[in-house]
Amino acid sequence: MRLTSEFASVEIERDDCGNGPRLLIRDAQTGMRVLLDPLELAALARVRHDELAPFLDPSRHLREAPISNEPDMPKSNGRNGRTS
Repeated sequence: MRLTSEFASVEIERDDCGNGPRLLIRDAQTGMRVLLDPLELAALARVRHDELAPFLDPSRHLREAPISNEPDMPKSNGRNGRTS
């Protein structure tokens, strides 16, 4: 499924390749991906919108490491399935 607004576009799908079902979210612009398990999704559901504000700041991404030229080559960085 693809969700698009004037600010972002993401693709979401269910992933059953791990130890259990997870939600795969892919940023259509950068190709960055994250896999979230049910525990992580439940925690996200409890977050208030004002707590998400720092993650919505576009300049935050400019201060981070440059984006790879290979968006479809995810690299895992831990148990939670986060990839970039």
